[in-house]
Amino acid sequence: MNVSISVRQLGRKYPILNEKQLELDTSVPVITTQKIIELVVKHQVDMFNRSSFESDDQDKTHHPKENYLSVLTDTGKAGFGAIYNHQKPDLDAAIENALLAFQDGIYTVFYGDDELSALDMKIDLQENKPLTFIRLTFLAGGLW
Repeated sequence: MNVSISVRQLGRKYPILNEKQLELDTSVPVITTQKIIELVVKHQVDMFNRSSFESDDQDKTHHPKENYLSVLTDTGKAGFGAIYNHQKPDLDAAIENALLAFQDGIYTVFYGDDELSALDMKIDLQENKPLTFIRLTFLAGGLW
């Protein structure tokens, strides 16, 4: 089933990941928040594992363009698309980390305008609303 996904961060004007269509491995239209997180993580791990690590493969390094410095100041991260860690991620550990981060409030998920605040909330994917993951940031220096 196709789902439109975007990733945002509070305090940022532009999304980290613009809307992207993902083909999720489900035929059931009504699923829980936990299942949607598991399906997205599974899709991303599968996509990462399909990427090649062979040193003889074509070099996919992208040369910086003239607007590269402004991109660096906006994101705070420099990268050329190279993968240096050749270890394949563990799907079960990735799903467990994603669910724990959701429960700990590291990120939140919206389906359209509706916040999915619990793992057992049900959503209907046939409504074709965009799914938005929002990364939450903590304030530094505050008193607990």
